[in-house]
Amino acid sequence: MSPRALGLALVLALAEFILAPGAVEEGEAAVGAAPLGPAAFHRAAKASWRLPGRYVVMLRAGSEAEVRGTARRLQARAARRGHLAELLHVFHLLPAFLVRMSSDVLDTALKLPHVKYIEEDAYVFAQSIPWNLGRIVPPQPGSGAYSPPNKGDLVEIYLLDTSVQSTHREIEGRVAVTGFESIPEEDGTHFHRQASKCDSHGTHVAGVLSGRDAGVATGANIRSLRVLNCQGKGTVSGTLMALEFIQRTLEAQPYAPLVVVLPLAGARSPALNAGCRRMARMGAAVVAAAGNYKDDACLYSPASEPEVITVGATDSEDQPASIGTLGTNFGRCVDLFAPGDDIIGASSDCSTCFTAQSGTSQAAAHVAGIAAVLLSAEPQLSLAELRQRLLRFSAKNAVDTARLPEEQRLQTPNSVAGLPPRLGADEQLLCRSVWSARSGLAPHATAVARCASTEEMLSCSSFSRSGSRLGEHVEDKDGQKQCVAHSAFRGRGVYAIARCCTWPRAECRINASSPAAEGAECSPRDRVLTGCSFHSPSVVLGAGGRPVVGLGRGPSRCASRTEAMAHAVCCPTASLECRLKEHMAPESQEKVSVSCDDGWTLTGCNALSQSPGSMGAYAVDNSCVAATVPGSSSAVAIAICCRSRH
Repeated sequence: MSPRALGLALVLALAEFILAPGAVEEGEAAVGAAPLGPAAFHRAAKASWRLPGRYVVMLRAGSEAEVRGTARRLQARAARRGHLAELLHVFHLLPAFLVRMSSDVLDTALKLPHVKYIEEDAYVFAQSIPWNLGRIVPPQPGSGAYSPPNKGDLVEIYLLDTSVQSTHREIEGRVAVTGFESIPEEDGTHFHRQASKCDSHGTHVAGVLSGRDAGVATGANIRSLRVLNCQGKGTVSGTLMALEFIQRTLEAQPYAPLVVVLPLAGARSPALNAGCRRMARMGAAVVAAAGNYKDDACLYSPASEPEVITVGATDSEDQPASIGTLGTNFGRCVDLFAPGDDIIGASSDCSTCFTAQSGTSQAAAHVAGIAAVLLSAEPQLSLAELRQRLLRFSAKNAVDTARLPEEQRLQTPNSVAGLPPRLGADEQLLCRSVWSARSGLAPHATAVARCASTEEMLSCSSFSRSGSRLGEHVEDKDGQKQCVAHSAFRGRGVYAIARCCTWPRAECRINASSPAAEGAECSPRDRVLTGCSFHSPSVVLGAGGRPVVGLGRGPSRCASRTEAMAHAVCCPTASLECRLKEHMAPESQEKVSVSCDDGWTLTGCNALSQSPGSMGAYAVDNSCVAATVPGSSSAVAIAICCRSRH
């Protein structure tokens, strides 16, 4: 023991000796008889919540002077054993004091006269739900807790990321490290591979996926594959090898349902997109980050692959997230947004640490977790059905697209991912809109939009900001429908918009008008009209035509002008019932919309205008929007609304 420490021990021992026979006895008489045996000891049930070395010592009663006297007595006895007991605070509310000391002194402290109990200090936590989990499932009144419909425990998630600290208390027992690793060398000759840095990204994403306290699917199991190095960099080839590893694993041990998470982005890669497409067609739900470049997601992979569920990031105000000097990617390749700014999750700094990270990686983890919950409720869902349910349960009109470049606003979804309080099997008709890239500027340029392979295209429309378009048509190519939009001479490009649905399962047909007929028709006996498209070879379309009710109870005919060719999508009446709904603004407006009623789903959308200034029609969620160029007369928005027959 050092001379200074020895001197301190002698002083404290002397203080105890001075207090012992008289003052102590007076204190004991004032407080009451000393209890028999040692006092009780309390500590938090969860080890990760404890603060070892800090203790609240509670007396049975006593004044502040008596409390301080007991504290000095503890310090003296600790000093005799070669330990330091540091008095941190004397409470006025209670006869107690806070002390920092070694656990080796506990037995001595518990035997002090008048001590009722000693409690190890512990953490307390704010009990409001982290903002991101509150967005996923709004808290129930009186609860305040995140309560998803299930824990996602029927689903296995493959995470392609950095290494993961699997011993973190958030994910301990939930992450299986596969041992797969395919990463490039880190940049720089003096790079230090600090373990906590190498695990940082993957640990946080894993925590968002299925962490006990901050995870979305708290029961999902994760299999970790390392494709990113300590600097967060990987390669296309390494990611493809990881997908190949998953394929081999599934061939040896089939498992369904399955989610593959790719919280990464690189330049557009046909090879990486093809690998993800292969995984999706094997039955895996592939979820990817849109990218953090404040750019069109279609320029990056795997975000640009249509079979991938691509996720952009929002902040706590449901606005496109700013990430560093840039921000979330956007555009038609994004399927939906999810929380991705200032997300609390597991930190690799220690096994109980938490930290906040931001990015579309975190947003993708949210959607992958939601997918696990949905698949645990309905394990037989196809990828197309899963995507439609993700869109159905999302918050609509939530994202302020005014923050995005003007040319990207219409194509970018404004939905933020979420979950209902309860889930059940559902046979409801669900549809989404798929935009094409803009056509070129050459005369008679075309744009093409396609649905996923397991979706049914129920209608096709087109849109041109200049109003110079020749309409659109739907056609069958290689066994799959596609929506083709036609740009007019001196136009500024045109977009094709396909309405893609997961019901009915019966095949729908395309009926085209003949040269002699003014329109295309569905057989009213066994077919119902779900969408009309109109195309003129040379005349700029204002009103190419409109859907009308035929002899049956629902719409059955696409009535067209003489110079326009009509195409009708006709579906079995045994599966669907449909009706028309339209709206015309009482005064001139550049945009007119009409919405389908609750329980009905928008399948077809057309614009009817008396002037050639029609930009066209497009769907926004369950509404049909008809747009005209400034200075033109208002258009009429005509919606075909359908629902499934149960």
